[in-house]
Amino acid sequence: MTLVTSLQLRSDSKCELCGASNNLTAFAVAPHQSQNVDENILICATCNAQIEGNNELDAHHWRCLNDCMWSPAPAVQVITWRMLTKLNNEPWASDALDLLYLDDATLSWAKSGIEDDDSHSVKHLDSHGVMLAAGDTVNLTKDLTVKGANFTAKRGTAVRGISLVADNPKHIEGRINGQQIVILTEFVKKA
Repeated sequence: MTLVTSLQLRSDSKCELCGASNNLTAFAVAPHQSQNVDENILICATCNAQIEGNNELDAHHWRCLNDCMWSPAPAVQVITWRMLTKLNNEPWASDALDLLYLDDATLSWAKSGIEDDDSHSVKHLDSHGVMLAAGDTVNLTKDLTVKGANFTAKRGTAVRGISLVADNPKHIEGRINGQQIVILTEFVKKA
């Protein structure tokens, strides 16, 4: 059985992202380039052109991610996570990204295929893989005991005007209860 035939059986001959049934092709989900059905998805020409960067992202087209994010196929979940991350400035995409759960291996795969525009600079990413910038507002995703200050910063606390630690992508600085503290990026979500 060919790769395309296997993908058509899995997807009912529809794009696994938007549900279109025309101009379907197999798409290897980076960094994989094999003919393994588990590492490929069946997508339409419109989705392919936008994923590859040949066409500008049409946020309205990608609302289909709200449905395909529930696919049991890890390759579909990976592309869904990547596209929601790219579209995170759209409120609906940010909400969907909050709902999307990926197991550790699938999340690692999703993050490994994202191209770095500047591989030499330090990238600060929140717990959902969204890029943080100096001055952003973040929310804590869990209660944090602040050492030396004798208080606990509660989950959901907004930290405004963060600064980035230049040489450590896992650390940001922010002010909570009047204290300037270092916070691990794995415990924050960009607001």
